[in-house]
Amino acid sequence: SQARYNNMPKSAIDTGLVDYVLPVEKMGPELLDYVKHPYVREPREILRAEEKLENDLQKIFMLIRSGTGHDFSHYKRNTMYRRILRRMAVHQLENIGDYVRYLQGNAGEVKMLFKDLLITVTNFFRDAKAFEALGEKVIMPMVDEKAPGAIIRVWIPGCATGEEAFSVAILFSEAMETLKKHFDIQIFATDMNAAAIDCARHGVYPESIVADVSEERLKKFFVKNDNSFTVKKQIREMVVFATQDIAKDAPFSKLDLVCCRNVLIYLDTALQKKILPLFHYTLKPGGFLFLGTSETIGDFADRFSPVDVKWRIFKHKGMPVSRILENTAASFYNASAVPPVRMVELVASNIRQVAEKAILQDYAPPCVLVDEKFDIQYFHGETDRYLKLPEGEPTFNILKMAPDDLVFKLRTLLQKASQEKEAVIGKGLIMRHNNKVMTVNLVLRQLSIAGARGKFIMVMFEEVAEKQKGGTIKKRPDGTADPRIAALEQELQSTREYLQTAVEELETSNEELKSTNEELQSTNEEMQSSNEELETSREELQSSNEELTTVNTEIQGKIEELTDVNNDLYNILSSARVGTIFLDTRANIKRFTPSAKHFFKLIDSDAGRSIDDIVHNLKYESMSEDINKVLCNLSTVEKELETKNNSWVFMRIIPYRTSENIIEGVVLTFFDITEQKKADLLLKHAKDFAEGIIETMLEPLVVLDDKLRITTANKAFYEKFMLKPAETLNKLIYELGDWEWDIPEFKKLLESILPEKTVFNNFRVEQEFHKIGRRVMLLNARQIFHEGAGAKSILLAMEDVTDRKA
Repeated sequence: SQARYNNMPKSAIDTGLVDYVLPVEKMGPELLDYVKHPYVREPREILRAEEKLENDLQKIFMLIRSGTGHDFSHYKRNTMYRRILRRMAVHQLENIGDYVRYLQGNAGEVKMLFKDLLITVTNFFRDAKAFEALGEKVIMPMVDEKAPGAIIRVWIPGCATGEEAFSVAILFSEAMETLKKHFDIQIFATDMNAAAIDCARHGVYPESIVADVSEERLKKFFVKNDNSFTVKKQIREMVVFATQDIAKDAPFSKLDLVCCRNVLIYLDTALQKKILPLFHYTLKPGGFLFLGTSETIGDFADRFSPVDVKWRIFKHKGMPVSRILENTAASFYNASAVPPVRMVELVASNIRQVAEKAILQDYAPPCVLVDEKFDIQYFHGETDRYLKLPEGEPTFNILKMAPDDLVFKLRTLLQKASQEKEAVIGKGLIMRHNNKVMTVNLVLRQLSIAGARGKFIMVMFEEVAEKQKGGTIKKRPDGTADPRIAALEQELQSTREYLQTAVEELETSNEELKSTNEELQSTNEEMQSSNEELETSREELQSSNEELTTVNTEIQGKIEELTDVNNDLYNILSSARVGTIFLDTRANIKRFTPSAKHFFKLIDSDAGRSIDDIVHNLKYESMSEDINKVLCNLSTVEKELETKNNSWVFMRIIPYRTSENIIEGVVLTFFDITEQKKADLLLKHAKDFAEGIIETMLEPLVVLDDKLRITTANKAFYEKFMLKPAETLNKLIYELGDWEWDIPEFKKLLESILPEKTVFNNFRVEQEFHKIGRRVMLLNARQIFHEGAGAKSILLAMEDVTDRKA
């Protein structure tokens, strides 16, 4: 849009031969799709392409905002578009619509694009003379005037990798040393690039900083490492780094200095108008603002006074609090520099009623409502004083109906109003009507109207009375106003604004070129490093030949060590007393231990023979089948076998695995378990003996485990309480019957037996039992422990004394 308006030859417009003129070199790749000749005479096609491009960019910004939380919609379009084109080239995409769809399905690419949009071009003492001016005119007087014990607070938004923050810290350190004063310096350095902040916190920079930092400062404030410099601790402690988005996050307050260099050049006018009042709000009265050489304070000259115009150093002016908070009280996306027009719903059938309602509510001056193509949709008031019908083909385009005195400024205001949500005001515009000179203020506001496609702009004309002109129009000697001088001044002001925009874009391009140059230098260094690595590899090959000779010698030593290891392994297997036989995949013997001779008739020369050919003393007829089963299924076979001399062996067959997890046979192991079998037999006899005693007892007996669950009960118990084993075993003693044994005192005695190793005798219980009625029982309990089983239990004996009591 900017190219379309700024490159419109006035002669072509005056003749009415063309609607819009746009040189090819001013078009982006999206617009070139519609171009067939050096000049285009179909503005609607251009507008469609620009609208599609803008919609795609807005979708990209929305994806970035939802994926990272940062909004780039108010950054310079040219810069953002060039960065997007770089990512498109990486993925070999030619159409930005395809790239939008790629972003929608790839969250990783959204983060990569976000990183690519962040420009981190910076260095120490960038623009050395600017930092000299900062030290002489700001930092040195500030340190000199501060009272002892004072705190100096500095904010550096957009600090990138920290070079600028450390540069300011060095200037403060030098000033304090010169004036022999010491203050607590708090420098808050912020940036939305978390990776850059992490780099800045380390304070480690490459050797290339010697081009920007003097040798004296390097020795004084840096520590030399092998291939880098590290900022000394005394400087690092002055700076606090944090991640912050200046457009949405809360700022710092009560600051003495704000250094925001080469950040505003990437932002559009709307965001600049939000941030500059924010800086004014955060500064103390008399605080300083340090901008980049291509940045200005714009329309906020009433809030800052210049200290050094060339190097963009400004001083805070004291203002009433209400004016300070004018643009800082609300979030940027909801703020407006002027009272906003109330949003109304508009449909085609009631455009006139709604427009009049919005106009008459706040304003009464003549105005028109224009659409995105700047065609007038509705007139209100006496607009014939400011607009006229053109000759030739009828049209309602406001630019063709406006007088020559207003066309240039009106075009600029329309362009700005179509891009910004805030009201745009053009003050003190000079025009002629019926041979009279008039001073007019133009107020343009964008209306977002539900029910109507596109955007609408309200253009209001406010005539300034003679007493309000304030002498802004030059006077002739005879006292009359010279309209030509006023028009020239107006055109000069517009030219200055356009020049400032061009300077900012040029600075942005320079920043990107510097970034590209640094990347190329980095690539060149990598190529040199690769060349050095190849040279090193050739030398390494020569040394490898020498190493081979050494390796041969080492192998001889390893063979000797292997022999020793084999001897050690043989002795270990011999002393383990575990019969082990190693077989290959064909069940041939590979190796065996001496203990295996107790079970198989083996001699040393049996290596290589089939295991089936060897005589053994085991009662084991299915050995071959089990060996084949292990080889086929890679399973494990375990069996207890009896020998012919009445002893017992535990046998295990497992696959033989190499270090590469390859099966190369099986391993048979034999453990003598004769003594274990005897012990198990004795235990079984003892258990049978004990159970026989319990079963022959006439008194009810139960055995409880450590959880007080019934594990055993004798026949007398079942008969006495008329219970069955299914109703008794593995249940808590308290659950029997209808919770008849849930007696608190009885429960307490039982639970103390195992932990405290106690017993109780003749504990009297009188209880109503569901099946046998009311009975009086004497209970006896004690702990029993079987050493072989390793478990503790409780033996509970019950005696019915109901009849004795009677």
